[in-house]
Amino acid sequence: MDHVALRGLRARGHHGVFEREREEGQTFVVDLDMGLDTRAAADGDDLAKTVHYGIVAEEVVGIVTGEPVDLIETLAQRIADACLRHEAVREVEVVVHKPEAPITVPFEDVTITIKRSRA
Repeated sequence: MDHVALRGLRARGHHGVFEREREEGQTFVVDLDMGLDTRAAADGDDLAKTVHYGIVAEEVVGIVTGEPVDLIETLAQRIADACLRHEAVREVEVVVHKPEAPITVPFEDVTITIKRSRA
């Protein structure tokens, strides 16, 4: 399995269970690792036979900036679902970072990592 990865996609979203998170929003960072077979694309130098990572990036930002959810688990699942709608993508690992999470002790980051594949 080959992999196309996007790292550090940043967007401002209004996700979280607290009113302040929903009202003020915060930055979320997303990392993707999409598994696919790139041989046909490479053989024919054909973008249509792989995944267009620019389009995926725009879709991910649209999800993060879109309809709010309570949990980053839900956000990660929506992102995984969007990636798997691309025909070439067979599996995806999604990491959602929430570096501004409302935690009262010093910390660097909160993340959720999920792996999904076609059934």
